[in-house]
Amino acid sequence: MKLHSTETQQYQTVTSYDESGIEINAARFEHSLLVLPETPPVAWPVASFDQLTTEHFDQIDATQPDVVIFGTGRRQRFVHPKLTAVLTSRRIGVECMDNQAACRTYNILMAEGRKVALALIIEH
Repeated sequence: MKLHSTETQQYQTVTSYDESGIEINAARFEHSLLVLPETPPVAWPVASFDQLTTEHFDQIDATQPDVVIFGTGRRQRFVHPKLTAVLTSRRIGVECMDNQAACRTYNILMAEGRKVALALIIEH
């Protein structure tokens, strides 16, 4: 198949994902991370969904996104509102979904030019 360049190639795009990790612009990551369209991915110190704290969401808030796509691991789970209060108080949307759906949704929103953050938990 012949591939053509697109406007999104200058951005951080999810190019692959599986149970154990994710590729951003063909670079493999096997740990939780934060991804924004215009900056390199950043390690996110979250070992598991059950270990989430408000500090993890403060780190997301510091990136000043308009919306957060929160990949909760292999299955969809919903984070307690007290953890995301810093985001919702600033009217930043938080959508929870499994990692596969989160990766697809991030790519769509990023391609639309939205200021989106992908917060992805990769558990081992």
